[in-house]
Amino acid sequence: MRHLPTRTTRTSHRGVIGALLAGLLCAAGATVPAVADSPAPAPPPQAGNGLALTPPMGFNNWNSTHCRAEFNEAMVKGIADIFVEKGLKDAGYQYVNLDDCWAKPQRNADGKLEADPQRFPNGIKSVADYVHSKGLKIGIYTSAGTKTCDNLGLPGALGHEYSDAQQFADWGIDYLKYDNCNNQGVDAKQRYTKMRDALAATGRPIVYSICEWGENKPWEWAGEIGNLWRTTGDINDSWGSMLSIMKQNLPLAAAAGPGHWNDPDMLEVGNGGMTDTEYRTHFSMWSVMAAPLLIGSDLRKAGPETFEILSNHEVIAVDQDPLGKQGTVLSSTGGRWVVTKEMQDGSRVVALFNETGSAQRISTTAEAAGLPKATAYTMRDLWEHTTYNTAGSISATVPAHGTVLLRITADRKWAAHPPAVQLGLNGSPLVEAGRTAALTTTVTDLGRTPATKVSAALTGPSGWQVKAASPTGSPALPTGRALTTRWQVTAPAGTATGTYDLTLTAQYRSPTGTRVRSTVPFQAHVVVAPPAGAGYLSDLPQLSAANGWGPVEKDTSNGESRAGDGNPLTIGGAVFAKGLGVHADSTVEFYTGKACSAVTAQVGVDDEKGAKGTVAFEVWADGTKVASTGVLTNAMPAQPLSADVSGAQVVRLVVTDGGDGVDSDHADWADLRITC
Repeated sequence: MRHLPTRTTRTSHRGVIGALLAGLLCAAGATVPAVADSPAPAPPPQAGNGLALTPPMGFNNWNSTHCRAEFNEAMVKGIADIFVEKGLKDAGYQYVNLDDCWAKPQRNADGKLEADPQRFPNGIKSVADYVHSKGLKIGIYTSAGTKTCDNLGLPGALGHEYSDAQQFADWGIDYLKYDNCNNQGVDAKQRYTKMRDALAATGRPIVYSICEWGENKPWEWAGEIGNLWRTTGDINDSWGSMLSIMKQNLPLAAAAGPGHWNDPDMLEVGNGGMTDTEYRTHFSMWSVMAAPLLIGSDLRKAGPETFEILSNHEVIAVDQDPLGKQGTVLSSTGGRWVVTKEMQDGSRVVALFNETGSAQRISTTAEAAGLPKATAYTMRDLWEHTTYNTAGSISATVPAHGTVLLRITADRKWAAHPPAVQLGLNGSPLVEAGRTAALTTTVTDLGRTPATKVSAALTGPSGWQVKAASPTGSPALPTGRALTTRWQVTAPAGTATGTYDLTLTAQYRSPTGTRVRSTVPFQAHVVVAPPAGAGYLSDLPQLSAANGWGPVEKDTSNGESRAGDGNPLTIGGAVFAKGLGVHADSTVEFYTGKACSAVTAQVGVDDEKGAKGTVAFEVWADGTKVASTGVLTNAMPAQPLSADVSGAQVVRLVVTDGGDGVDSDHADWADLRITC
């Protein structure tokens, strides 16, 4: 399936398991089970059921619990309580959805599904009644196959569509997630259409979520069948996974609209595998993409920051806008993304998203975002909850992996707000301990009105020296003018390599006297020049790393999602003692300090995925690609790769999916060496 590596439970090889089972059945001369129930003729299929006119919002337990024992009746009721108590219901969250493992392993003598008595001792209807009593709705899960996706072998709905749909309706179910495992090779459109008709035959309004993983391009046909359809394999709680899925979903905007949505899978916000900055990006981009917002964290354990992200009404309003437009990409050069979404009131939401590992200035204009030409515009920052005026420039310095989310309006009230300023950092924030680095900051007036009494301050960690080498203030900045300040930054000798926070703060006044304070966090990297001679690049400290599944592994293959779960690096049967194990899409950066000349490696798809995986390798010296392979498959032996990196301050190792999507793309930088 279009997903990542094997997991011991349900998600990553479920399509593969179904295909293998289908092959075994065919080889044995078996046939697909006959339909178990004979329904009355269904009403003529409709293009839509009138549901999910905005993307569904709610909760699903899978990302936080999988099939562990903690998924039970008490948890589901507890989530419903939290929706009410924490204001999530008021923010728009409605559905409390059960995923796999709610059922007993066998149907009863009447062919009916039954709830697992350990998890749900009072049955599903009792839980549904409780959820409904809170003014909420409840969802359930099954698969369009003979069994669901978990390895427990729970009954699927293939051949039981009408009976199961009626049972769900009798229980009071409001939402069905219909998975794709153990599908016996039956045509996907046929399977999902049959369940649509079965749901319609019940007469109960049930939102229909097609979880087909994007394998058969459901965005091309599912709009007349379901309310939402998965466009990708399963997400996991990592930056690389979220980023990969976002990139696959963004180009599909034309398929989305009221009642039919692209679904890039559930939210991971609060599960702990990403930073709060990355979770804000996750929530921002899902909202700009008009994606379903289904919370995947155990809210009983969530901290205040998680609730703050999930309950941001201004960002939720972007997702829930009645016009139903999915955002589209204006640009993505160098990992600096501009994505814009048209809103029903004529405004535009602009997401300035920084894919890279260091702060970046990202810019566009109001006209490029689709707004009419005007003297000035009102610009609302949806995370800072502040409003400014702009002469038309939309620009921000965005932290690594961060997103600035802005709502721009062409109205006549712009002059009531202070001018927007853009805080910037020029120069590389790479600092060698004990040596002074030169940085330059800018404070630029983007507004139609001037900023007055402007001052800038740069602060660093305790013990660091940060000194201004030029003026830090200006009496006034008219439109487009900047206050530029040079700084000398010194990390104490002996400072450990790693990432440290710097903060640029600007203070100014609007023409009406309003005081404004704006800050931007930067990350300075304390680095060490590599030793002279030749050695293993994998032994040097990584400046940054992003991986498509789990962490980058040193001297082992990628393995699975946990750190340290890899195997010996093996390509085409050849075993290598040193190198990096990664998973597409992957980027690993190293500081070379302009002191190195060459990188060499043996590269290829690791044998741990059998016949699966297609990848391509690239080496970048600063901003220039200096070496690359063609598409490599698991059938190929290790390929030699060498790159001239002379004069580069940073060397970046990139692995892409080979152009065919992510599917078990485990890649090895074996025998990875550098000469300095």
